[in-house]
Amino acid sequence: MSDLLSTAQKGVVLPIHALHEADLAGFLDERSDAIRRFADIAGFKARAGEILIVPQPSGDIDCVLFGLGTAPRAASALDAMAFRALAAKLPEGQYQIASVPAGYSPAAIALAWSLGGYGFTRYKAAKSQPKARLIAAEGVDVTEIGAIADACTLAKDMVNTPANDMGPVEIETIARNLAKAHGATISVITGDDLLTQNYPAVHAVGRAADPARAPRMIEIAWGKAEHPHICIIGKGVVFDTGGLDMKPSAGMRLMKKDMGGAAHALALGQMIMSLGLKVRLTVLLPVVENAISGDAMRPGDVLASRKGLTIEVGNTDAEGRLILADALTRACELHPDLTIDMATLTGAARVALGPQVIPFYTPNDDLAAEIAHAAHETADPLWRMPLWDGYRPALDSDIADIKNDPDGWAQAGSVTAALFLQRFAPEGAWVHLDIFAWNPRNRAGFPSGGEAQAIRALLALIKSRYP
Repeated sequence: MSDLLSTAQKGVVLPIHALHEADLAGFLDERSDAIRRFADIAGFKARAGEILIVPQPSGDIDCVLFGLGTAPRAASALDAMAFRALAAKLPEGQYQIASVPAGYSPAAIALAWSLGGYGFTRYKAAKSQPKARLIAAEGVDVTEIGAIADACTLAKDMVNTPANDMGPVEIETIARNLAKAHGATISVITGDDLLTQNYPAVHAVGRAADPARAPRMIEIAWGKAEHPHICIIGKGVVFDTGGLDMKPSAGMRLMKKDMGGAAHALALGQMIMSLGLKVRLTVLLPVVENAISGDAMRPGDVLASRKGLTIEVGNTDAEGRLILADALTRACELHPDLTIDMATLTGAARVALGPQVIPFYTPNDDLAAEIAHAAHETADPLWRMPLWDGYRPALDSDIADIKNDPDGWAQAGSVTAALFLQRFAPEGAWVHLDIFAWNPRNRAGFPSGGEAQAIRALLALIKSRYP
């Protein structure tokens, strides 16, 4: 979506005046009687998200008024996200922020504009969308903003694409193209080779799928050996039937998005490589379809794992943590400075925090504080949840080292899933994010469907940790 942002002015540039409610009267006092009258007739009050396109006598646009609602105590990146509402609602043309209250970051406004212009039209007969382009303020790094917006678009496009067009092969193709574009290396282990290469849990979850959609382990490596090493892991379940513990139809409807972790891992990796950050990067993607066939794993099966721990399968619909276990063990072998895993893992996370706030888990208090700060600075909402030791016994198995579905008494499904993953995580700094990757309803600048979550905050964290 970087084509929505520019520094060059060609032709007519239309002014946008962003106003708090309290500032509207003073603003209109300095305008013509015609503009004051038009705003009055239209009932424009500068309420949050209100847009008024003011015409000239000729019918052309004179200016745009944009309501910011009541004034915050101090404008933040979250307040600037209000500008996500504009790009998709304005007619095609070039625009410039002519006036805005003090404290609003021009860079944050430009990023919000770029994010808000997203639309998914792949399956629409009419694919074109009006392009309202913003002329960024002087000093705004449009290259970085474009890289962030493009990566968020990649994540959203992947999540929005249905499973018939976003299977394991398609994710591998995207990963290969990304690696090629940035001079990274890539390796892919597919099908029964997962057994010989010691990814037994990935194989077990994905073996029931059609051979054309065989499970695979994708590994991308980029950067200089002397730089700090970051591992990013993304759950890539391209469709989740629930396996033999089959989901009801309502629960299966959105399971095309169960590869959201892999989409986000690729998007964050793309940001890091595009911006040339001084890190060594490994992206690990276990990619499977949790299908049903005569070869599907069964409730009660005991699986091997790359780490050597045996896992009792209590529920075949708790498959994401199984493939992540092998990927996290691979990360252990690489001895990274920082490991990040992202997964659309539990419905319990949504019960706890809803669709807009993403829970994260880490035993490292310093890392948690850095993540919370980055989330605030980027208006990318995250919330730390506890790795509560009291719930660890809920994962004890009578016949194996651990089980994938906790005892019901623990109740905290997102917490126990994180505790399961911690058994396989590297000893260094590690964080798990239980993302949703979806907007369940349309909001201005947030169309329903796939959403990029947490990766802007994680990029800020990485830039701060490794300048």
